[in-house]
Amino acid sequence: MAKPVTFALVGAGAISQSYVQALRGSEMAKIVAVADVRAQAAQALAEDLGCASYDSHEKLAAAGVAEAAIVCTPPATHPEICRAFLERGVPVLCEKPLAVDVRHARELLEVAERAGVVFTMASKFRYVDDVIRAKSIVASGLLGEMVLFENAFTSRVDMTRRWNSDPRIGGGGVLIDNGTHSVDIVRYFLGPIEAVSAVEGKRVQGLAVEDTVRLFVRTTEGVLASIDLSWSLNKELESYIDIYGSNGTVRVGWKASRYRPTSSPDWIPFGKGYDKVEAFRRQVENFCRAVRGQEPLLITAADALASVEVIEAAYESLRHDDWVSVGGYGPARVGANA
Repeated sequence: MAKPVTFALVGAGAISQSYVQALRGSEMAKIVAVADVRAQAAQALAEDLGCASYDSHEKLAAAGVAEAAIVCTPPATHPEICRAFLERGVPVLCEKPLAVDVRHARELLEVAERAGVVFTMASKFRYVDDVIRAKSIVASGLLGEMVLFENAFTSRVDMTRRWNSDPRIGGGGVLIDNGTHSVDIVRYFLGPIEAVSAVEGKRVQGLAVEDTVRLFVRTTEGVLASIDLSWSLNKELESYIDIYGSNGTVRVGWKASRYRPTSSPDWIPFGKGYDKVEAFRRQVENFCRAVRGQEPLLITAADALASVEVIEAAYESLRHDDWVSVGGYGPARVGANA
């Protein structure tokens, strides 16, 4: 059996714990070093893993102790940290979003391309088995032509003391935080996104950023998607993805999923719902195989850049209260009826 890919883990916060949990006992990946500017946090996690700790990503990158890196720090820090590893020829799996703006995301892709190393963004929902099976149902043509796609990531969370609600660190609010997952899911099912329109709801937590947003998306194939994002309400939905076709519907749920062709009187169940640990494990395993040259990335660097482009266009839409096109040269306003 091949040796596991050794990883440097940058960041010792909550998201890092998810990777640690997912990789316990893995034969494909092993965390061999941890870095965090909070030295005690890095040491504590490193002790749990039985590995070395560092108080900065620079020291960890310079040490050259790992074959690849997982970056689990706040978005504003991603460009500097990813670059430190990429320029040394170290493949990087970076937590979402890749960057807080398109310019920095493109620069990272250029660095990775020059270095000739694997580089991508983590987006766990693409690795959820129910999501993958739903994509297969849609691709089969069983539901006919796609008409409407709905996604909702809404839950009541007190964000008043979390870095995610600091625009200097997170790049925005719930739109960039949860919305990055959403636009990647839409692109996974429906392909490239042509234009977006974002509407902000009432800010009830007194944050400097948006805590509730409804995002409308139009794909290049003319399919409409509606995305609800909130830190301040819970819609109490059983499903987080609902896809309506001309000949049927599929619902991807937290605990179970189902689909129903219009020709059938009954819903047909499938899957077992959302398994976070398994999704993280599959995500890292795909990255490991890509590093080894055994299979392509499920989420490419181009996919990661596209997510940043869509979110940047969405913030442009919030500022101008209009539809905004998503293009290679940054957002450009378009008429709502274009």
